[in-house]
Amino acid sequence: MRRRCDEDGGGHRPGLAAARTDADLFGADQPARRYRELVAALHPDHLPADPAVRAEATEAFIHVTTRWRARQVTVLGDYRLGAPAHTGDLADLYDVGDDRLLKLPRRPTDNDLMAREAHALRTIAERGDPRYLPYVPRLVDEFRHRDAATGAERRVNVLATAPGLHDLDEVRRAYPDGLDARDAAWMWRRLLVALGLAHRAGVVHGAVLPRHVLIEPDAHGVVLVDWCFSTPVGGTVPAVVPGHGWDPEEVVTKQPCGPGTDIAMASHCMSWLMGPRAPRELHTFAQGCRQRPLHARPDDAWRLLSELDQVLDRLYGPRTFRPFTLTP
Repeated sequence: MRRRCDEDGGGHRPGLAAARTDADLFGADQPARRYRELVAALHPDHLPADPAVRAEATEAFIHVTTRWRARQVTVLGDYRLGAPAHTGDLADLYDVGDDRLLKLPRRPTDNDLMAREAHALRTIAERGDPRYLPYVPRLVDEFRHRDAATGAERRVNVLATAPGLHDLDEVRRAYPDGLDARDAAWMWRRLLVALGLAHRAGVVHGAVLPRHVLIEPDAHGVVLVDWCFSTPVGGTVPAVVPGHGWDPEEVVTKQPCGPGTDIAMASHCMSWLMGPRAPRELHTFAQGCRQRPLHARPDDAWRLLSELDQVLDRLYGPRTFRPFTLTP
């Protein structure tokens, strides 16, 4: 059996037992072709009925396919991947060390959305106020990866990250009866800062949902992630994120979007987070941010932040630091 594998596809390549590296096993010029040749040679239809031969072929088949999958999945560009650290709407994210996450779309048809994210983050980094750039991820690398077996090409984004972040879905699970408005207040305020940063740079996020708003509980940090659905101000959001039904009318009908698109979704996040514990004044404030026509909503997140501060001051007085934990 070993002699047969050695000779299939060219007798000059070392056999399976002698192959110490991927280059030994698959060659350097056309590894995908060599992989297909090996798999074909080890297929049961091509083997005698001898049980010992079949057992050896099965072992060799497992060895070849395992090595091939490891070669394809764990090395992308200069990055070695382990198991996914997070699963997003359209991509898996891998921890590649140095506080960086590699974002790999599950389908090549989503490459255009990955390109939108890269463009949005570059634009914000170039045009945004440097003081507030930590409120969005930092794009540290982007490249294309071609699957040698299928030929499918995927766009990959590598993002700087920070430890200890939790999304608002986690917050709501920790506080199923609703979050105290005094805790929601700092999250809301910082989310408006992130939106103002993007809008002043000419970018609409397009999908401000609980799973895209990350908080750092101890330091009261907020990071707005997943910019794959972003668009320039006045453009259209490319797709509706399924599973929530919070999209403003202009998103669903593919009409031009603006800052008010994100502001409406952000206020929905906060109303949902507080639930029945929302004071009447904050409930009314949030409703005003979600009026049906885009032109009737606020369109300046930083000016809206000032108005929110006035409501909070009337409710609770001067701001003080209020420790927050996800283990109430």
